[in-house]
Amino acid sequence: MSKAVNSKKTTQKPNTVAWRFYVVIGAIVLVYFALTARAAYIQIIEPDMLKKQGDRRSMRVASSKVQRGSIVDRHGDELAVSVPVETVWADPKVVMDKNALAMVEHWQALADVLHQDVNKLTQRIVRNPAKRFVYIERQVSPAMADYIQALKIPGIYLRKESKRFYPAGEISAHVVGFTNVDDKGIEGVEKVFDETLTGTDGRKRFRKDAKGRKIEIISVEESTPPQDVALTIDQRIQALAYKELKGAVKAFKASSGSVIVADVHTGEILALANAPSFNPNNRANTATHRFRNRAITDTFEPGSTMKPLSVLSALEFGSAELDTVVNTSPGWMRLGGRRVSDPINRGKLTLPEILATSSNMGTTKLALSMPKEFLLDRFFDAGFAEDTGTGLAGEHTGVMHDRPRWSKFELATLSFGYGLAITPMQLARFYATLANGGIKRPFSIVKQEHVPEGEQIFTPELTSELVTMLEGVVTNGGAPKAKVDGYRVGGKTGTIKKAVAGGYGNDYVGLFAGVAPISNPRLVVVVVINEPGGDLYHGSDVSAPVFSRVMKGSLRLLNIAPDQVSPKQLAKSVDKEDDNA
Repeated sequence: MSKAVNSKKTTQKPNTVAWRFYVVIGAIVLVYFALTARAAYIQIIEPDMLKKQGDRRSMRVASSKVQRGSIVDRHGDELAVSVPVETVWADPKVVMDKNALAMVEHWQALADVLHQDVNKLTQRIVRNPAKRFVYIERQVSPAMADYIQALKIPGIYLRKESKRFYPAGEISAHVVGFTNVDDKGIEGVEKVFDETLTGTDGRKRFRKDAKGRKIEIISVEESTPPQDVALTIDQRIQALAYKELKGAVKAFKASSGSVIVADVHTGEILALANAPSFNPNNRANTATHRFRNRAITDTFEPGSTMKPLSVLSALEFGSAELDTVVNTSPGWMRLGGRRVSDPINRGKLTLPEILATSSNMGTTKLALSMPKEFLLDRFFDAGFAEDTGTGLAGEHTGVMHDRPRWSKFELATLSFGYGLAITPMQLARFYATLANGGIKRPFSIVKQEHVPEGEQIFTPELTSELVTMLEGVVTNGGAPKAKVDGYRVGGKTGTIKKAVAGGYGNDYVGLFAGVAPISNPRLVVVVVINEPGGDLYHGSDVSAPVFSRVMKGSLRLLNIAPDQVSPKQLAKSVDKEDDNA
């Protein structure tokens, strides 16, 4: 019986639960398919994700920075250069991980050297604990950078940058302009030629291994070097013009002023100064209106400085000859119920006398002696209502109405410079056109290899005669303060009441525009004194003296020979000839 029991135990099969087996097999199959699907998704559908993560760990980009190009004057003297500086930045994550905020004295020293509040400085770190980059201070000097580096605050780093420096300071500020903290030009030549001055940084992409060794160079982009910009400005004349203008604005208690010096044959601007100016190296707390380049943005009615154009137009039309005499009696007239007058009855005047006495009656009769269309075309041909070609940002084209109907009174006031608005730069180009034989050329602020072609808009012979008449304004007329010792100069004054809503106010603009030397004109100088506050406000008093000093200094700096012989020099010359005989 025991054998039977033993036999039964031996032949009994193990009791296996089948469903557990299938669950395990199913789980293994699911995991396999999940891994296969994931691998397929990564390699086929979204292969870039791991590549990006791999690149983040191994790919590096090294930049080769290029400094901004320089701006120089016509002789190569630097007006804007880039100097090396450092930028202080923080890695808040490193600061927090290494408990660097506990270095209280070091943070206080950092705040002191940067002239910042230490609490505000540390709050910028605390507020962004997960950030990896926060600016602390831009463009600090190398000496400050060395001091900050010596503090050895974990998470505080330095990065090399460049900062713009302007050696001429306020003298050339409106021409050169300035850049912002990111070295991008935002005013003046810096803005107009930003791309030329900037260049392009070089980039090298390479891969590193876990030990930081370069194992593969992927691509190399060479840097494009920046270009320097050479201006037509002569810094010697620019400094002279600014000095005289600044002194005049202060002496006459004026709100502002402008001076332009240009070469009449090339259209090159040798000086462009405005006052008040600003220091481009430190613009903190500077009123924004001081950044405005008034010589090209501000407009005014040119007044009597337009009378030469009225005289020239009559000569060109043929309604007046060089020996014409205009009867201005009784010194006033009514046109459409409105009055045009001179201060006194000047009687009969020749064309030179009309300019020398600045007779409104004289230019009015000349203007009404020719067709309206002809007179208006002369004003448009002279370049009013168009830019002067400088290319400077913000240049105003002025206001010259092109409407079909003009009353006789409006034509009369146009003849002596009212009813239109121009900029100082437009006035300078007009007088340059008169001085170079009637050829209108675009003005330039950047040196060019060739003189731009001009347009002959006035008769050369007549413009030459007109320039001689302008000499009489200085020698025999109302602008004796514009004389320059040793040189024959000519020009025209202007004294304009400033327009306000509904008419004219009590503020004036004093002008003088002139050329020299008369025997062979080389330079044009325009002086604008805006809103003089003292008892003197006429152009002959406030602008003509500035013209005289600027023109005199410019002619001498350019070594232009005198063309006027004084009586003493003439006597010495005669005595010398007698001795030689």
